[in-house]
Amino acid sequence: MRTRKIFLVVVAILLIGLLAACKPDVPAEPVVQEEAAPAEEEVPAEEPAMEPVTFQVFYPVAVDAPIAAILNGYIEDFQAEYPHITVEPVFSGGYGDVQTAIQTTIDGGGEPPALAVMLATALYDLINADYIAPVDGYVAAMEGGDAYVDDFMPAFLANSYYDDQLWSIPFQRSAVVMYYNVDMFAAAGLEAPTSWQSLAEAAQTLTVKEGEATNWGMQYPSGWPYWLFQPLAIGNGQNILDGDCTVVFDDPAVIEAVQFYIDLSAEYGAMPAGVQSVWPTSSTDFASGTTAMIAHSSGSLSGIIAQAEFEVGVMPLPGKEEGTYASVPGGGNFYIMKGAPQEQQDAAWKFVEFITAPKYVADYSINTGYIAHRTSAYDTEAMSAYVVEVPQALDARDVIQYAGAELATQNLGQVRSIFHDYLQRAFNGEMTAADAMAAAQVEADAALGDFCP
Repeated sequence: MRTRKIFLVVVAILLIGLLAACKPDVPAEPVVQEEAAPAEEEVPAEEPAMEPVTFQVFYPVAVDAPIAAILNGYIEDFQAEYPHITVEPVFSGGYGDVQTAIQTTIDGGGEPPALAVMLATALYDLINADYIAPVDGYVAAMEGGDAYVDDFMPAFLANSYYDDQLWSIPFQRSAVVMYYNVDMFAAAGLEAPTSWQSLAEAAQTLTVKEGEATNWGMQYPSGWPYWLFQPLAIGNGQNILDGDCTVVFDDPAVIEAVQFYIDLSAEYGAMPAGVQSVWPTSSTDFASGTTAMIAHSSGSLSGIIAQAEFEVGVMPLPGKEEGTYASVPGGGNFYIMKGAPQEQQDAAWKFVEFITAPKYVADYSINTGYIAHRTSAYDTEAMSAYVVEVPQALDARDVIQYAGAELATQNLGQVRSIFHDYLQRAFNGEMTAADAMAAAQVEADAALGDFCP
């Protein structure tokens, strides 16, 4: 009986399994997954729009180079990178014109430009007049600010400091050089001069008079005399200044340098007599071959090279003693004007930082003849190629090793005017060199007295 019950249970289980196997497949209901709501697309945060700012830069154009066109090209590059900044250049004739225009604007109650290029030596006058703002803060905020400043040649940076503050940035820098016609020298069997004596003799030999016309051996512009005169004094072992409060116009070595200038005409007949107001024309006369040598600015190099059909030599001025040489730096720095609105000053600094990059320093030197004042500019591809083609660019740079300090004193405008007046009197034969320099010393000391203890 028990066996039968077990049998029936087994049969029942088998029947249930058989029925389950015969049941048609019923598809499982699909699981509907709700689509996740699309994630909101991340929109990058917009940078705040920069407020537009416009500022003026006053710029001198005093040498034989297409300065305005070059600067306008740099401004276009800058504005492409900083579209919210508009730079309005104002070009004037010379450094003095720029400073006078700014002074006139300020004295008349107007707003000065935010930026200007003025003589590096104008520093003390600009500080005393409270016209300019120091730029230390901008440099400190730069990434690599110390390296930026250290890259400028020390001779050009020297006039940028006062009272342990940095007040200006070098840009349009030059040096007094002597240009000489290598072909003329070779034809006459002459070497480049290496002393006052050989300079005078070469200039005398190369002076050619034909009727009323004279092709001079030397032209030495003296309408703005202190700068071109200084290498003569330095070349005789005595500069005309000793710090910002002392001038040494009446030193015997300075007097002898004045006399040498006079003697080039009076004794050697090698250059025009008296004051030579030939700054604009002397470079053209040289390039055309009507004068054999000129003292001039290195900033005229590119223009002279482009015009001359002969080999151009570039060198420092020979000193009195054999194998000695002299020069003096010159040119202008960027100054930020204190009276401009702060946003204009800030924009002006961006432009200064932009335009003093090695790329532009090299390009400016190549296209003007001004000396590339940052060491790294000579490592650029453009400059490396240029100095192969125009080795005179390196000659102009190397002149700096012979340079003394440019005249820069307190009350510079008056001191310089006094020196100019008496130097020109000596050149014109109105006073002896000794009397002129003695009088200049007395008046300059008085002019410095109000500014120096």
